Amino acid sequence: MLVHGFLDLAYGWHEVGDRLAQRAHVIAPDLRGHGDSDWIGPGGYYHFLDYVVDLDEVIERTARKRLVLVGHSMGGSVASYWAGTRPQRPSALALLEGLGPPDQSEVDLPGRTAQWIGAWRRARSKQKPMASVDEAAARLRKHDPQLGEALAKKLAAAGTREVGPAGDSDPRDSGGLTWKHDPLHLTMGPYPFRRDFAAQYWKRVTCPVLVVDGGATMLNLPDPERAVRRVLFPNHRHVVLPGVGHMMQRHNPDALAQLLLELA
Repeated sequence: MLVHGFLDLAYGWHEVGDRLAQRAHVIAPDLRGHGDSDWIGPGGYYHFLDYVVDLDEVIERTARKRLVLVGHSMGGSVASYWAGTRPQRPSALALLEGLGPPDQSEVDLPGRTAQWIGAWRRARSKQKPMASVDEAAARLRKHDPQLGEALAKKLAAAGTREVGPAGDSDPRDSGGLTWKHDPLHLTMGPYPFRRDFAAQYWKRVTCPVLVVDGGATMLNLPDPERAVRRVLFPNHRHVVLPGVGHMMQRHNPDALAQLLLELA
């Protein structure tokens, strides 16, 4: 079970998934509001534990008895919270730079709530369409310099949809392309990340846990903080994958798939 990260989508696993599928039954869902999953309706929001209950439902319906759960980035947090909630279910857990964002325990909660309300009201009215798949691919490569041009175009094609001038999705009256994910995800949620909160889940994970970091990452926690978080998992192993960045499933799918197949 491959759980993608923030603003990503299931298709982002396609190269790793193809390699895993030679020996395993592979499932890669689009998290709610990402990829081809539905957006939340008017008045709704994406609270973090919504992803956890969705994952629980997907696992209940589709997973086999032996379950290797893999989470990348935000998907790692989703996967680890679920594994701590259902510690008897997973056979193994892999967290690919998935130990959460920096701790925000000291954040000004009333101020954050005010910012969230304002951003929530504005989010869907601020979409800026892109002219082409090439432009979308260029944006992906801007944020991920290790991403090759050919793969960037595949990901851009899979991760965008056509929109009309008024923001509708009628391809006959195209006003360009937008990303498939709901713009509400770009708002800062009302509940900040707290390491002590996450630790309650992590300490309950009893299965083997593989923690993978990219050797060339630019989007990870400082080394000392990573070490503190890793040891909260009672049965963990830490691996650094040389030469890859945060989006390691794009950069070296062969090496990553081999690591994951060791868990299968």
